[in-house]
Amino acid sequence: MKVQLMEGEDYYYSPEGYMVLTEKYHLERGVCCGNGCRHCPFAYERVPEPKRSQLLSSTHGGKKTHED
Repeated sequence: MKVQLMEGEDYYYSPEGYMVLTEKYHLERGVCCGNGCRHCPFAYERVPEPKRSQLLSSTHGGKKTHED
């Protein structure tokens, strides 16, 4: 069953026009998808290296965890 996403709650549009999924959406999904999403609450655990390290070093001084 597909769930209707709510703009402003599950996603928003960036100034460039891209749909950006929120941390709330990711937490409800329950796992990292491996795409390096902007609001990943799972420390990019499924993103392959070296991209994962680059993402982690550019967010919260490299201290992004699912508890953030």
